[in-house]
Amino acid sequence: MSAEILRVHPDDPQPDRIDYIVSCLRKGSVVALPTDTFYGLAVDPVNLHAVEQIYQLKTRQQHKPLSLLIASLAQAYELARESDPMLDRLADKFWPGPLTIIVRAGTKLPLRSTAYTGNVALRVPDAAIPRAVVEKFGLPITATSANLQGSSECTHAACVRDQIGDRIPLIIDGGPTGRTQPTTIVDLSLGPGRWMILREGAISTHEIAMVLQR
Repeated sequence: MSAEILRVHPDDPQPDRIDYIVSCLRKGSVVALPTDTFYGLAVDPVNLHAVEQIYQLKTRQQHKPLSLLIASLAQAYELARESDPMLDRLADKFWPGPLTIIVRAGTKLPLRSTAYTGNVALRVPDAAIPRAVVEKFGLPITATSANLQGSSECTHAACVRDQIGDRIPLIIDGGPTGRTQPTTIVDLSLGPGRWMILREGAISTHEIAMVLQR
């Protein structure tokens, strides 16, 4: 199998091409597409067969949950177990953008999609293509980086093709991504008023602390 390469405008995605991407996701296919950091692997997180394909493709450890791309803070609250003022403050400051926020998951996601942790990692990307896909799909999509375990992350479609083009059916070429640093990951699942930086990336720990400690 050799992946189909579909060119999509990065700032003004063509509606017919977004429709095609969504139809592939609904069939359970794995789709590589650009975000504002790296290219990611998108599947329907409610389709457990599709989720399992990503774990097998990346030889990803089974206990590591997949992060999800969403379109808005409202959608985050559809997936979270409860409201959190810290989530509100971080989202208001950094979304859309390179910040992944871990919260306790509600009941809409299968437990397998949280890697049985009961937590979900969410992000609103500052990139038109994935947001358009999520809005049309009506569900979040997975966003784990589109590279083999141990290999470098991809900032352009050709890199994805070279690494995994024989393992997935569709790669969306939206040009180079806007950043070369990963997202910063903040864990808010620890209990009321508690937070932890799990990975410092494009947003510094100082910037996060300034928002949460004010």
